[in-house]
Amino acid sequence: MDEKKVSAMRAGGKIMAKIFADLREYTKAGLTGKEIDKWVEKQILDAGAGVAYYEPEVNFPGSICISVNDELIHGIPKDIVLEDGDKVSYDLVIKYQGYYVDSAFTMIVGNKPTAAQKHLLSFTESSLYEGIEQVRDGAKLGDIGAAVQKTLEKGKLGVIRNYVGHGIGTSMHMPPEVPNYGKKGQGLTLHTGDTICIEPMSSLGKPDTVVVEDDDGWTVCLRDGSLGCHFEHTILVTDDGYEILTQA
Repeated sequence: MDEKKVSAMRAGGKIMAKIFADLREYTKAGLTGKEIDKWVEKQILDAGAGVAYYEPEVNFPGSICISVNDELIHGIPKDIVLEDGDKVSYDLVIKYQGYYVDSAFTMIVGNKPTAAQKHLLSFTESSLYEGIEQVRDGAKLGDIGAAVQKTLEKGKLGVIRNYVGHGIGTSMHMPPEVPNYGKKGQGLTLHTGDTICIEPMSSLGKPDTVVVEDDDGWTVCLRDGSLGCHFEHTILVTDDGYEILTQA
């Protein structure tokens, strides 16, 4: 196992977890996406980490992806004000000591989520941990995808197939692809020391997506206007299972 890599990604993961814990508390109605983005940027830099989305090969117009309501992923921080009851998904990559970590979560602004919103978030987050539970030395990527898919379909949610998880380390996106669907026993074999991102994405309606080309060219929305959901952790494969690097 590459101890330098693991040490750096563990440290970066702790920074990520702290930012996200604070972001949950910081998010409230009345804030704009751009205000949240500037706050996140400050947290990253104050922690001694790098804003990965600013790098030339990415050139994303923000320090964090903020996807609201029917926006699924890659939402650009905007001047639009968040309102009570909005669904907001945050997706963040930071660089620390030459290595990247990646995580995402979805929340409802305010304290009164609807039953449908609770259902969406609960099953999608559960699917993430069901996928993580399959990780071990010798596991197949299909084991992860099958577990995620089973949970999302149990919740009668749309399973997003055209965006998937990925490897991570010296770059933010590396082989292999880690789908949120699949068959047990199939796919690439994982080995101790591998680092991957498992990131279920789901919808309350159909899973068909569209990129808002005319608007910003980044934001991915659900074609039918339903709510989208996204959870993600960076995972280290260990001899006896896994370690969630981006969890407090």
